[in-house]
Amino acid sequence: MKKVSLFGLGAGLLAALAFTSGPASAQQSTLEIVKSRGHLRCQLGTPAPGWYMLSDSGKWSGFDYENCRAVSAAIFGDPDKIEVQSVTSAVRFTAMSNGESDMLSRTTTWTLFRDTQLGLDFTTVSFYDGQGFMVLNDAGIKSALELKGATVCVATGTTTELNLTDYSRTNGLDIQPVVFEDSNVRDNTFFTGGCDAITNDKSSLASTRAKAPDTSIFTILPETISKEPLGPVVRQNDSQWKDIVLWSVFAMIQAEEFGITSANIDKVVSETTNPEIKRMFGIEGDLNKGLGLDPKWAYNIIKTVGNYGENYDEFMGAKTVMNIPRAGSPNALWTNGGLIYSPPFR
Repeated sequence: MKKVSLFGLGAGLLAALAFTSGPASAQQSTLEIVKSRGHLRCQLGTPAPGWYMLSDSGKWSGFDYENCRAVSAAIFGDPDKIEVQSVTSAVRFTAMSNGESDMLSRTTTWTLFRDTQLGLDFTTVSFYDGQGFMVLNDAGIKSALELKGATVCVATGTTTELNLTDYSRTNGLDIQPVVFEDSNVRDNTFFTGGCDAITNDKSSLASTRAKAPDTSIFTILPETISKEPLGPVVRQNDSQWKDIVLWSVFAMIQAEEFGITSANIDKVVSETTNPEIKRMFGIEGDLNKGLGLDPKWAYNIIKTVGNYGENYDEFMGAKTVMNIPRAGSPNALWTNGGLIYSPPFR
C-alpha cells in the first residue's frame, strides 16, 4: 500500500516534470501498467476539508479520494493500493497529460476546452456545483452585486478565475482579482483581510470556511454564477481505462439506488432475485469482460468503499464540517429529483 504526497503545497510546473517514470507506452494499456506497477497513481488537490484530507498520520480521506479507492478496489480488490499525488491547480493537467498520473479526482470542472484540447477525457459528474462568493459577516455585503470595485481572492489557472472576470464585466463591477497558485495562501490571505471576498465553487467555499479559526464570521453569498460539474479525469485514447473509472463511479451510484451498502451487501448478494443486481455483482453474466476486471469488481467497490450516499454523508453531508445537504439539490439521486444517475448494468 502506498499513500505518498508527491507534490508540495506550492509545487510548480517543474515539479510536475521531475518524475522519473514517463507516460504509458503505446504498447501497454493504462490498466496493464497499473497492474504491473501494483498500485494506482491518483491525483488529488492540496488538502481541503471534505474533498481530500490528510491526517497527521499521513492517511488520506475525502469525497474525491473515494473515487480513487473505488478504482483501486475494482482493479486489485483492495481500495488502498494507491499512490497519492497532491498537486496544485496550475500543475494538474500537465501531470495527467505527461502520464505521471493514472487518473485525476480533484474538484475539476468539465468544460469543452479541457475535454477537447488538453489530451484528456472527463468521465462522469460525481458532484454538481456552482461558483459563489464568501465574505466576512461584518462587511455588510448581502449580494455579489454589491462587490463593485472589491478585491477578490481567486486561484489562478482555474475556471473560477475566468468566471470571475466574466461576472465582473457582465455586471460592470470592476472587481480586482488577487490571484494565487497555492490555495492555502489564498485562504490565509482572505482570513487576514487581504481581500474583500473570496470566490470558488460553493462546496470549496464551505471547505475553506471549515479551515477558519472561527467559521461563524463568514457568509457565503446567495448568487451562483456558473455551472461547475465536477468529476474524475483520465487521458484520451484509452477507452478501457476510461470505462473502468467511469463505471467504478456508476457502481457506487447504482448501489445506493438499490439500497445496497457496505454493511448489507453480503446479505443482498446471497439472497437477491434481482437480475440486474446479479449481473452487477458478477453472480450472473460476464459484464466484467469488457473492463478486463474480476467478476467481483463492483462487489469489491461497495464492500470496501461503500455506495455514493455513504460517502456523501461521511464527507459532505449535513453532519460534517461541509454541511451541504443533498435534499433538493442536483446531487440527490434521480429518484429523489436530483441528477445523480447511473446507466443500467446490462
